[in-house]
Amino acid sequence: MARDELIVVTGATGRQGGAVARHLLADGWRVRGVTRTATSPAARELAGRGVEVVTGDMGDVEALRRAFAGAYGVYSVQNPMIASAEGEVAQGRNVATAATDAGVAHLVHGSAGPGTPGTGVAAWDDKLEVVAYARSRGLSLTVLRPMAFMELMTDKDLYPAVAAWHLMPRIVGEDRPLPWLSADDLGAIAAHVFGDPATYVGQDLGLAADVRTLAQCRAEWRAVTGRNPRRLPMPVWLFERFVGQDLTRMWRWLATHDVEADVSLTRSLLPTAVTVEGFLRKRLT
Repeated sequence: MARDELIVVTGATGRQGGAVARHLLADGWRVRGVTRTATSPAARELAGRGVEVVTGDMGDVEALRRAFAGAYGVYSVQNPMIASAEGEVAQGRNVATAATDAGVAHLVHGSAGPGTPGTGVAAWDDKLEVVAYARSRGLSLTVLRPMAFMELMTDKDLYPAVAAWHLMPRIVGEDRPLPWLSADDLGAIAAHVFGDPATYVGQDLGLAADVRTLAQCRAEWRAVTGRNPRRLPMPVWLFERFVGQDLTRMWRWLATHDVEADVSLTRSLLPTAVTVEGFLRKRLT
């Protein structure tokens, strides 16, 4: 059903923002996507689907004010691997400031992690700082908080042979249960939340469609493909030279802390949310 309201998606050409934009379109919203490079292949693909693609940098609050003009809602997500930890906080605050100034009625924030302060993991703690700032501005806010994306196991740009299948099992442990969600299902949940603000404004939703150890994930890969996933050995120090220390710090935290995961909550939001096995079958067969 067509809707008159406009939702603006930041990071629209990224994995998460792109999924949100696609599902909003499917639900009948008008969608404006903010990206730093409106001529990229990903941006052109979104435009071909019907997204209004605009150029904007989340480091530029004036550009965000222009992008948010006339919007009912905004989906906010920042990537510390691109922006840095300090940049993530600055960008998230800019989004909240611009959304307030533009009179946005519903801000949905893509967060991550256990939702508890003081983990020492910048990629989690900084998101809590952004959320606190958004709340301080009086915004109608919903927080979506997945832990681990299933795409870590498959997507080449996430280097699964080194990370998910070699270093992560070594550091986290083969038998530690982890909560998993696909990025596409996060996009579907975000669209659902925008469609029902009376229920979800003020909510902080920890999301997981499945809970599996890395050993179980590897066994499910083998069941789907008939072989084990490729593993590429790399020393921790060399990996940290390329990606920094925050990711390995996250894995060490997961090795020693149990993470609550209410799969029933996610399934109530999206009954079709895929399990790890279902995700791997979609991606690998």
